[in-house]
Amino acid sequence: MRFRTDDDLWLTADVDGPADAPVVVLLHGGGQTRHSWSGAMAALVARGYRVINYDARGHGDSDWSPMGAYHPDDRARDLAAVTRDLSAPVALVGASLGGATAIQAVARGLNPSVLVLVDIVPEPEPQGVGRIVAFMRGHPEGFASLDEAVDAVAAYNPDRPRPSDPGGLMRNLRQRPDGRLGWHWDPRIVEAEPEIHHGEVRRSAEVLARTEVPVLLVRGLRSDVVSPAGVAAFKAMMPRLDVFDVAGAGHMVAGDRNDAFNAGVLEFLDRRMPVLQRG
Repeated sequence: MRFRTDDDLWLTADVDGPADAPVVVLLHGGGQTRHSWSGAMAALVARGYRVINYDARGHGDSDWSPMGAYHPDDRARDLAAVTRDLSAPVALVGASLGGATAIQAVARGLNPSVLVLVDIVPEPEPQGVGRIVAFMRGHPEGFASLDEAVDAVAAYNPDRPRPSDPGGLMRNLRQRPDGRLGWHWDPRIVEAEPEIHHGEVRRSAEVLARTEVPVLLVRGLRSDVVSPAGVAAFKAMMPRLDVFDVAGAGHMVAGDRNDAFNAGVLEFLDRRMPVLQRG
């Protein structure tokens, strides 16, 4: 399915589940695609939810902005466009950049029934953020082969085993006009310094804290982006915040421990936005 944004870009999405069920919108992290949610999407659909899982602007199969419009407000407007025609209750599940997008959208007036933030807090650890940005800015010359791209991913995440079938990584690559392989994201996404982006998140999180939206923070206990101090600061801002820790997971929580991640999110949704029994 495709959604049209207010500035005439097309966002590509996978949509599944009963048409009249509560809706879960999945928002991937920076440098990821909707395919990073494949396990979570299957579990949510199996529980009876309708799921919209889309590639953010400048990522995956969605359009790149010809104007380089990748401000948090641009992504928040995209989320508003994706959810505009929904009449059922809506849960937003956002990882990292996707979580920041959800926070920004709520600050701009979107009113979901539930918000799940995956390894994103208003006060992230600069070193962890810097490592992500360095990876996304790296290899501007692209790769001569798929094996070179696999090596780059392994260097970034050495604790995750190398894939037995590296062909799946092709979903994250595009063939460039010069014949080399490049990452699927628009390099202009990471042109701005991270602190500009995180300043927006902090201001928007203060607005979120004044709403009644139930919020779950899912944290990877091995994350170098979300620390205990970052969680404590978020709890001080929003005392009603629920926190679910995933042992053995880093920043890529759903990818590192998908079963544990799904169990925690489904338990929260069951309490806060359950699927009504049919028949």
